[in-house]
Amino acid sequence: MLAFAFLLSVAANCAALYEANCSTLLMGQYSCAAPEIDPATQQPKTCGPDNQARVVCTAADGIVCKNGTGTGRDTFERAIACRYTNGYSFETALLLSVFLGMFGVDRFYLGYPAIGLAKFCTLGFMFLGQLVDIILISMQVVGPADGSHYVISYFGPCLRFLGVDNDTFVLPQDDW
Repeated sequence: MLAFAFLLSVAANCAALYEANCSTLLMGQYSCAAPEIDPATQQPKTCGPDNQARVVCTAADGIVCKNGTGTGRDTFERAIACRYTNGYSFETALLLSVFLGMFGVDRFYLGYPAIGLAKFCTLGFMFLGQLVDIILISMQVVGPADGSHYVISYFGPCLRFLGVDNDTFVLPQDDW
């Protein structure tokens, strides 16, 4: 009976720890600390041009990370999605488009000098180009020329485009 209790305690201790590679952990097997938000950009401070930010994550209780090196640490870094920005404000671009769009100031601000000059010389393409730019900037179709995103407050009117591919699972609804 004593040997059985000993074997049971050894089995419980062995089952309590699970070694896994940190990069293969599934959601729920780790928790990540909230990233530090930069007040100027409303994005994580470590957000880079690749639209990725690194955060420190901790494996759940009972999971030990190998990281491929066998170090046995339970903390690791993971990349999260972010929106890299170079400081172009959405509100500023929209206000410039509404009030000074006929002079092309909005396009100069966003880094499109050729279109800005064309709008300036034609008075916003007879105000039709100004109306089109107001719609395109408000829908965030036209953004900064350098490929970065607008600075939008964290809970502001940010549009996120969803992509669908062959790996996307669509949950069937009852009314289909």
